[in-house]
Amino acid sequence: MKKGQVVDYPSRNESFENWFQTPLGRALLADQRGFLDRKLARLAGARQLQVSVSHRLPLTSGTDFSQKIMTTPRCFTGIPDGVVVCDADELPFPGDSMDLVVLHHTADFSDYPHQVLREAARVLRGEGTIALIGFNPISVWGFRRFISRQHAGPWGGRFLLRRRMEDWLHLLDFQVEVSVTRFFRLPVQRSGRHGSGKVSGRFSERMSRYGFLPVGAYYCILAKKRVCARIPQRHVWRQNKVMGLTGNGTVGASRGCPPQNLSRPED
Repeated sequence: MKKGQVVDYPSRNESFENWFQTPLGRALLADQRGFLDRKLARLAGARQLQVSVSHRLPLTSGTDFSQKIMTTPRCFTGIPDGVVVCDADELPFPGDSMDLVVLHHTADFSDYPHQVLREAARVLRGEGTIALIGFNPISVWGFRRFISRQHAGPWGGRFLLRRRMEDWLHLLDFQVEVSVTRFFRLPVQRSGRHGSGKVSGRFSERMSRYGFLPVGAYYCILAKKRVCARIPQRHVWRQNKVMGLTGNGTVGASRGCPPQNLSRPED
């Protein structure tokens, strides 16, 4: 890609989706599913949202949510229930409406990756969890993308630094709880004819012994949305101005609590 050339990343979604049907793509997806199922198995709530390059790549099937919603960037006939057609940087959901948001390589194939995170933060309720998956540029896969002239499959996406994504999440008032890189297989398809599958398997097994090294093919960041509440300034009360509470008056109730009747003490 020439310097200054504008890339239409969403147009490469279909090629990336088809790549998941290859042996290497299926292995990568299986690793991502297994990791998220283990880490998010205990989560439960009302709504789970997965924003991905395709609705045909479901994750976190083991979570216990009443409603599971997926998005897809392209319109097609026969859209199944629970699938919404929209752009990742313009989600058609109200704020604070989701308990879990999964971004599956969404920033990798978006023209506005920072806005993708902002939208996810907007629709996620306080104390909700975000799961962010993206390709790691500091890896053999990142080197393959750097030298490759092809833009098909994952090589057509942007590989964003994990540290950069963590910084963006911190700016959006998230607390990062898990941040790892995974999948140490070489970025080559298996082929018994040339033995590349055996080479890739040996490389993956060897690198798995050094799992603390941040050189996996993809990163996964799990973060919780913090609730920031202003502490009201404490006033100095005078005895003759103290307001009494009658009935079931509640002190310090949140906005979601119904208003209570407050009455002044009789003179």
